[in-house]
Amino acid sequence: MSVLSLRLPKSLHEQLREVAQEEGISVNQFIMLAAAEKVAALSAFEYLEKRANRGSRETFLEILSKVPDVEPEACDTL
Repeated sequence: MSVLSLRLPKSLHEQLREVAQEEGISVNQFIMLAAAEKVAALSAFEYLEKRANRGSRETFLEILSKVPDVEPEACDTL
């Protein structure tokens, strides 16, 4: 583990303390989890963006053209 010194406005620190207490965890754990969630979200967005850039409309339409044009079964309707 590494140590990070962080300066926060007093009001934010108080909010963090309250939320962490409600969650039953320490402020350090709360901040670590929040940072991990943000990094995961950004990583997922980057991954999906790269996947989207590899795709093409032509390939999508080609694959879609192979799907039979039939009415959905009763269990698949709204």
